[in-house]
Amino acid sequence: QVRLMESGGGSVQAGGSLKLSCTHSPYNHDITCMGWFRQAPGKKREEIASISLGGEAIYYADSLKGRFAISRDNAKNTVYLQLNSLVPNDTALYYCGADQRTGWAECPPASHFGYRGQGTQVTVSS
Repeated sequence: QVRLMESGGGSVQAGGSLKLSCTHSPYNHDITCMGWFRQAPGKKREEIASISLGGEAIYYADSLKGRFAISRDNAKNTVYLQLNSLVPNDTALYYCGADQRTGWAECPPASHFGYRGQGTQVTVSS
């Protein structure tokens, strides 16, 4: 069973930055795509970005692409999400996802993956 553990969330003021991390265990050579999505109370789930084993990143929210950046370190079994220029509307629970399936032309949104973590809270104050 693959487990995902997110970290790096917290409370920041508007304009601040955070770097989220998500590590999968046990080390599994079969993990292909990893990614992030977020959920805020009373709002629709929002897909953020996914990244392939080879490091190809796909951003599913054009409005976030300039402020958020996804990256991956396969040697550490970890995917990252750099959050910059945060605004109060970024307040949400951020989830990491991972999958072992192959054959995709590109990684789908992270909420479609077979595994997800418990989420890490990001709170941005004005």
